[in-house]
Amino acid sequence: MAVSPPVCDFGHPAPAFSLPATDGRVLSLADLAGPRGTLIMFICNHCPYVLAVLDRIVRDARDLLTMGVGVAAICSNDAEAYPADSFERMQDLARSRALPFPYLHDADQSVARAYGAVCTPDFFGFNARLELQYRGRLDASGSRPAPEDAPRDLFEAMRLVARTGAGPAEQIPSMGCSIKWKAA
Repeated sequence: MAVSPPVCDFGHPAPAFSLPATDGRVLSLADLAGPRGTLIMFICNHCPYVLAVLDRIVRDARDLLTMGVGVAAICSNDAEAYPADSFERMQDLARSRALPFPYLHDADQSVARAYGAVCTPDFFGFNARLELQYRGRLDASGSRPAPEDAPRDLFEAMRLVARTGAGPAEQIPSMGCSIKWKAA
């Protein structure tokens, strides 16, 4: 079932975290923050919405990194119930897709809860002061990619954030599969 996150809570501070990355490092928000902004993405390995746009996510991340925007992805899904989202499978995906950003594992789901993440993909774009400025979609894609010439909503919003420190007033929420929460 498709889920959409709430609208952007402009200025909300980025919650700090420290998580294991697929490359063997443990990285904190401070390690990932870029001098002109930071993009934190909640994704996973099995979601059809993520898989439909992963090439676009990689493209936009590469472009944002050149602008001084730090980029990282976090998988918070319950890996016991969804083995495709296990840390080992995350490592496989990071290698096979040559992800240009750290892919982090939130095994206890505390980071997803702190951010208020609700779906995959869910994008959180922060300015250089780590204040939330974008909580929108990548582009018009859903579970299938939008046309190649579709506007790059996330990229353009983060380019604006990098340039001005503020995100666009109008934002269209992302859509994706719900985060797979562990049973209580």
